[in-house]
Amino acid sequence: MEKKMMIRDLSERVGSFGMMRLLAALLALPVAISGYPAIAQAPELPMLSSVERGLWQLRYRSGSGPRNVCVRSGQELIKLKHGGSDCSRFVVENGAKQVTVQYTCQGNGYGRTSIRKETASLVQIDSQGISGGMPFELSAEARRTGACR
Repeated sequence: MEKKMMIRDLSERVGSFGMMRLLAALLALPVAISGYPAIAQAPELPMLSSVERGLWQLRYRSGSGPRNVCVRSGQELIKLKHGGSDCSRFVVENGAKQVTVQYTCQGNGYGRTSIRKETASLVQIDSQGISGGMPFELSAEARRTGACR
């Protein structure tokens, strides 16, 4: 009984237009809150932004042939086995000299990549996951070799 009186009293004070605005704000609150974790999970990665732009050569420790990658933002070094895929990511570590990112590519697997910066033109990369239904693991040294072609 007392709750009904409080609601009636509130509606009389704010009027019908104010009550509708209050209701809309309360309904929007869960949506606003649910969007926050997604923003918090994908922070900027300053370490990758600090590597030099240009053509980088990856030399795999497994002995397989080298691979060239054009680095425009540093982000290209994260998803080496899922290059063109649209993937969500979760930053595990975001340090000045090392980043670790876990990512999931809907319908195309997932991976976890750690990148350690030695200099602005030399990084160490370790990555493992599933790509095309098959497991992968790679360890490589990446070095800037010049401008992208």
